Amino acid sequence: MAAKDKTALFEREAVPKALLKMAVPTIISQLITLIYNMADTWFIGRTNNPYMVAASSLVLTVFLMVGAISNLFGVGGGSLMVRLLGRRDPEEARRAAAWSLYAGALAAVAFSLVCLAFMDPLLRLLGASDNTIGYARQYLVFVVVVGGVASVLSGVMSFMLRSAGYARQAAFGLGLGGVLNIALDPLFMFILLPDGLQVMGAGLATMLSNFISVGYFAIVYRRVSAESVLEIPRRPKRLRPDSLRSLVGIGVPAALSVFLFDLTNIVINRLSASHGDIELAAIGIVQKVERLPLNTGIGICLAMIPLVGYNYASGDLRRMKSFFNWSRVFGLAVSAVSVLLYQLFAGQIMRAFIGDAETVRLGTAFLRARSVATPFMFLSFNMVNFMQAVDRGRESFWLPAIRQLALNIPLLVILNALFGMTGIVWTQVTADILNVAVSYIVYHRVMRQIAPEPASPHL
Repeated sequence: MAAKDKTALFEREAVPKALLKMAVPTIISQLITLIYNMADTWFIGRTNNPYMVAASSLVLTVFLMVGAISNLFGVGGGSLMVRLLGRRDPEEARRAAAWSLYAGALAAVAFSLVCLAFMDPLLRLLGASDNTIGYARQYLVFVVVVGGVASVLSGVMSFMLRSAGYARQAAFGLGLGGVLNIALDPLFMFILLPDGLQVMGAGLATMLSNFISVGYFAIVYRRVSAESVLEIPRRPKRLRPDSLRSLVGIGVPAALSVFLFDLTNIVINRLSASHGDIELAAIGIVQKVERLPLNTGIGICLAMIPLVGYNYASGDLRRMKSFFNWSRVFGLAVSAVSVLLYQLFAGQIMRAFIGDAETVRLGTAFLRARSVATPFMFLSFNMVNFMQAVDRGRESFWLPAIRQLALNIPLLVILNALFGMTGIVWTQVTADILNVAVSYIVYHRVMRQIAPEPASPHL
């Protein structure tokens, strides 16, 4: 698509149509990414070994930290880049895109080395038992230690492409990795590697698929470099101090948001493990299954960020607010449908992942309970992403901090003490209802600062 067509998408195209153009490929890529994450669990579940399933669930929390690094430089850099484009400053936008790519790679290398050096203490901290730690080591080495850099680069490059208006290319690259992972899982797990190394096979498949995705993104970068600000320079370019502050101001809260989400999952895993490995396996499957509507909502939010950010920077506040309103309409519709489907088909969904009767029984009850939180979780994510788009780093940090540190984690501890696993699975909806109320108080305060005379939405 020519550069002038990108400008029309941001500035003139009908709001629902422009949002859908960005959202549909982004949602598809999010779902494919989710499917390949769930594919590991599904194929590992074919062993009917709950210890293997529990081990992969434990490593998921470390893998989410890789996502935090991607958010730091992808969300921070992408948000800065699109605002610079809205202000008609393409050269600084070019420098922001290049700097984010290099910094993301260096941070990923550092994180991988830390995980390698402290592997066993880290896994024990996450709740690994003697039954699960060996399998967890197999998965962590390939998914994070060796494959972490590719995962971060894939995430950062997809953020940058989406922010520049290349949502289809970003979606295809992530989707390519997902499809390859699904194809490679059974090959490594059940054909090439001996029995007992199925978790290692799943990790190998994920690692290779991420490296191939990075290769695709590198090709796309070179193809669009003539008509966009995206390129792979030989060395990073220096950013202006104000640009660096803006990138860090949005990127650090975006990374911390993922870290706090990950911290909550660690608490859930630790509390669940105290009830038994079967409970841990069941909640691990549920945490992946429930991400189907959540990843759809995240896709809508990621599509919204560059559209809101560009119009905020260019001064079209009415169009900015309209993109935000339409994203809520689409996200809540998806959430409502998902709650209904999970209530009706929770048992069948669990049986698709594992045949162990006790794991299925527990997981069915857990999924029905946690699915009720879906619309409130979407509204929480949506509000944080809006704050990132309009350069409100402080609010984009404090909202997830309140959600996780002040609400979710304390409630997990309290409700677990009172009601056991039942309390754990009902914590999410309790915390998110309270968090949404806080979020909208903050939103109205920010909108009074942005537009003293509130812009009228044109839905």
